[in-house]
Amino acid sequence: MKPAGKPGSLRRLVARVQLWSRTHLPPGVRLFVGLLLMAGGVFGFLPVLGFWMIPLGIAVAALDVVPAWRRIRGRRKPEKIPKRK
Repeated sequence: MKPAGKPGSLRRLVARVQLWSRTHLPPGVRLFVGLLLMAGGVFGFLPVLGFWMIPLGIAVAALDVVPAWRRIRGRRKPEKIPKRK
């Protein structure tokens, strides 16, 4: 991968990777790949790895986390409080 040269190039890269991972990776693998990217981003001072991996990992992992949160929220609906008369 080339280093980001233009200000919006990171956004374009994240969007392209999200689209690719949504269509080519199964849901459980996306979360694992996102976590690996974030873990690799921690070692951004090394020559091959970079800090650009952190937002990319968050974007890929978010594809699986959001549907999980929606499922959890859908099962746990707030209880209705009876009105006082």
